[in-house]
Amino acid sequence: MKSNTKSPKSSITLPPAELKLVLHLQAKLKAKSKVEVVRRGLHLLEQVTERENLKLAYRRASLATRSDLPQELAELDHLAAEGLDE
Repeated sequence: MKSNTKSPKSSITLPPAELKLVLHLQAKLKAKSKVEVVRRGLHLLEQVTERENLKLAYRRASLATRSDLPQELAELDHLAAEGLDE
């Protein structure tokens, strides 16, 4: 009986220029295999995508609260000199 615990294998064919890039990166990164290069690239792409999503979310939040900022600052303005000796 065969075990189904192994990961499924996949194979991709790259155009010569992209294969050359993978081989170049493999040497430069001292990666053990071409698969390691591809995995590292995929993880990096995922991180960049998540970072872009976070930046967009912060930007949206900033824009949503920006109109309230002058009023909030005005309400706190009287506290600016609190505790300072004149």
